[in-house]
Amino acid sequence: MKKAFLLLTVLLISVLSTACINNFAVQELNNKAKEFMDKGDYSSAIERLKSSVDLDGNVFETRYNLAVAYTNAEDYPNAIKAYNEAVKLNPDFADLYYSLAVCEENLAKDIISKAVIVNDDETIEKAKDNDDETEKEAEDEDMSEVTKKVLISAINNSISDYQLYSDKSQNNDEEEVDNKIKELQELQEKYVK
Repeated sequence: MKKAFLLLTVLLISVLSTACINNFAVQELNNKAKEFMDKGDYSSAIERLKSSVDLDGNVFETRYNLAVAYTNAEDYPNAIKAYNEAVKLNPDFADLYYSLAVCEENLAKDIISKAVIVNDDETIEKAKDNDDETEKEAEDEDMSEVTKKVLISAINNSISDYQLYSDKSQNNDEEEVDNKIKELQELQEKYVK
C-alpha cells in the first residue's frame, strides 16, 4: 500500500512539474513572439507561436496571437485556420469573429484581384507580383469553378462572422458592420449566378 501511494505521489509530482515547465515554456515563447511582432518580424513570431501551440494547444491567447500574426503577415488562409482553432477554445470572444471576418473578406478580395491563386484542390498560394494594370485585367477574366467556390465560401463566411460579431459584441459599431455586410452581399451577388 505504501509503495502504491509513493508511486502515485511521484507520478503526480512529475506530471505537475512537467505541466509547470510547459506553462513556463509556453509563456516564454509567447513573450518572444510578442517581441517579434512588435518589430514587424511576423515569420519569427509565427514560428514561436507554432512552437507554443505544439507545447500546449489549449491556450486561447496563443491560438489567437498566432492568428493575429498570420493576419499581419497577410497569410489569410492560415490566419483563418488559426482563428477557427481559437473559436473552439473561446467561442464567446466577440472580437475574434470580427478579426476572422476581416481575414475572410481580405481573402475574397485577394482572390478577386488574383493576388492569390486557388488551386484545383482548393489550396491557396500567393500569386507572383501583380502590377495595377494586371489586377484590373484580372478582375475582368472568368474564374474557374473551384476559384468561384472558394471565393463565395470566403464571402459567405465573412458575412456570417460579421453577424456573429454583431450579435456577441457590446461595441457601438453596428453601422460599420452593417455596411461591411451590405458590401459583401453586393460582392456575393456579382459572383453567384
